[in-house]
Amino acid sequence: MLIKTLVVGQLETNCYVVTDEATLECVIIDPGAESNTILAYIEGNNLIPRAVFITHGHFDHTMALPDVLEQTDGLPVYVHAREMEVDDRSAARLRTAPDLRFYAEGDEIEIGALRFRVLETPGHTLGSVVLLAGDAKSAHDPAADNALFTGDTLFRGSCGRTDLGGDMELMQQSLRRLSALPGDYEVYPGHAETTTLDNERRFNYYVLHANSEFPDQA
Repeated sequence: MLIKTLVVGQLETNCYVVTDEATLECVIIDPGAESNTILAYIEGNNLIPRAVFITHGHFDHTMALPDVLEQTDGLPVYVHAREMEVDDRSAARLRTAPDLRFYAEGDEIEIGALRFRVLETPGHTLGSVVLLAGDAKSAHDPAADNALFTGDTLFRGSCGRTDLGGDMELMQQSLRRLSALPGDYEVYPGHAETTTLDNERRFNYYVLHANSEFPDQA
């Protein structure tokens, strides 16, 4: 699995292109802006895009979606159904997808030899998801999963804000859920640098607080 991070737009959103190196099939996660940058990487490396995954519907994660779809013959776009409630403009942008599909908890999507499993993690928005990526050949082996694409749920040392239609209680539940996953994972967040789940379990105030392992400073 090859993971390319493209930092796009004024809010420096992380758009990820995740590729099966054997087949060059790839998925685009959160095309937030600069469709030319995203498409240039795909075309320059002879990749074969198969789908677009949206972790949540905010504009900085979806602005380039219409242009990407226009240049890729209308790839299937996966998003949680509740993201159609984020706001009218975001919903309208998502509806530009001729093949819009709603994924939900436990759904698994295979791209080449890669598998992406959907974890519902409401909090930042009510339809936020985290995508757990691994080897499709080992569907029943959690050890084969090695990457978490966390959108704006979990950041290095922080978590997503909840004052734009989110819910802090749900965010804490989602952080507890992620921290309880077995093993360690590389964490690829929607903004800023990558981290590991173990690092966030140990040092992230918001994760510690969600697990009642850190005193409330309020």
